[in-house]
Amino acid sequence: MKSPVHRCRDVEHGRGQAGDGAGANCLQPEQRIPISKDVITSSSASAMWFIRDACGIVCAVITWLLVLYAEFVVVFVMLLPSKNLTYSIVNGTLFNTLAFLALASHLRAMCTDPGAVPKGNATKEYIESLQLKPGQVVYKCPKCCSIKPDRAHHCSVCKRCIRKMDHHCPWVNNCVGENNQKYFVLFTMYIALISLHALIMVVFHFLYCFEDDWTKCSSFSPPATVILLILLCFEGLLFLIFTSVMFGTQVHSICTDETGIEQLKKEERRWAKKTKWMNMRAVFGHPFSLLWFSPFSTPDHGKAETYQYVV
Repeated sequence: MKSPVHRCRDVEHGRGQAGDGAGANCLQPEQRIPISKDVITSSSASAMWFIRDACGIVCAVITWLLVLYAEFVVVFVMLLPSKNLTYSIVNGTLFNTLAFLALASHLRAMCTDPGAVPKGNATKEYIESLQLKPGQVVYKCPKCCSIKPDRAHHCSVCKRCIRKMDHHCPWVNNCVGENNQKYFVLFTMYIALISLHALIMVVFHFLYCFEDDWTKCSSFSPPATVILLILLCFEGLLFLIFTSVMFGTQVHSICTDETGIEQLKKEERRWAKKTKWMNMRAVFGHPFSLLWFSPFSTPDHGKAETYQYVV
């Protein structure tokens, strides 16, 4: 038999807080109440979502500046001075397209409600409207005063409970949750691709400059060109490694249907197990199409989907 502590689904919401209303009773046999997704969807889901966190805003601005710096070096240092017009057009189109998709994905990940539970809905009237059976209890988050559905966790930065919260990422100034995980995955993928593309072009440009005159292979002076290329090389290598690792961990998390927090806390699996392909479609949309790779396409997570409150 499990201890009462293990029956409390999320320990970060106050372990053993006896004065926390009905949600503090962990001695009841665990049951679940299916509840429509519409009931637990934030009223601000269709409105603009933006977290006013100084650290996150600074990190988001730095992200955009780094992409714009790479854009500047690629276009004005390497492509425009090139004598090969086809090389410049092909690589310029490819790099700019990937950079645009990366920034668009970043914007969608930052400004999309990750799946916030309505704040302050743990009122007596609302709990009574759930029509609980005798012996059933709901769990209340003492930090945001909301009834917390299964697989939701409280974010101290967003100050909300987030459905299927994976982690809070300062680089997108938002939580990565149920509604914006697709955009975060696309952001890491496109950043990794432009980093790899930039590194390849830097190598070719160095080889070209070594064979030719340094004063002719760039519009800038040779020392300035070398410094700009070295900085871009360092930036590209750093972010290629970082975003590739993040992309891999996110895809693994989606395929196993287990968020980063659930893996870290080794939480017991209480939800239905699905195939990896079904889990991918649940995040990116049904069915598979090129829209999976578009940050402008909003995936259909299933309107008939139900969530369960731990009771």
